[in-house]
Amino acid sequence: RLFAHWEAVASTHRVSLPRDMAGPIAQMARHSQAREPVPYVSLSQHGKCEEAAYEERQYPAGKWACVTKGEPMYEQSISMSFMKLMRYICKENSVGCYLGMTVPVLNEIHLTKDETELEREVVTAYYLPGEFQQNPPVPMDPEIHITERAPLRVITRVFYGMTTEETILREISLFWDILGSTDTVVRETYIVASYENPSIPQRRNEIWFICRA
Repeated sequence: RLFAHWEAVASTHRVSLPRDMAGPIAQMARHSQAREPVPYVSLSQHGKCEEAAYEERQYPAGKWACVTKGEPMYEQSISMSFMKLMRYICKENSVGCYLGMTVPVLNEIHLTKDETELEREVVTAYYLPGEFQQNPPVPMDPEIHITERAPLRVITRVFYGMTTEETILREISLFWDILGSTDTVVRETYIVASYENPSIPQRRNEIWFICRA
């Protein structure tokens, strides 16, 4: 039943779910309550009428497992990348065991010059749990690269639901309306942070604007 549910979700992303994903899906479901947050420091919060409109955060340097895909649709790229990362997290690594899930999973996107569309290439990144930061298990999949990412300062805003190219572009535009004219953040690269697995309909996401160094 669990596999059938994920299969239905995958089909909405125009992706077919291979049978060998049944094991990783079951394992993820078993460990769904134990998710390690990616460490960060909250620098400031800016609210509007009781709710936090956005938050500024500092993330330390750390090691991430990354996959780059450039499928025709954004949802296809992130789905295919996340399936690869799930296999790595669940068993296909040099220690041969479940590594543990961290949140959020980051999807780094780039806008076209006229800022009306997403570039096809998306980098999906999973933060290695604390116990593996010093000595990351080697992925069996050659498309997964372990990368040391530099410290990152971002301005973040929460949104809920599916992440499609349309919803992401809308959230970016909305965030710019809130922030107003500023040259303190990068304009061409953004991050979509996902906190829940794709099978949850009203899942929590954030759009991250990257602060200039």
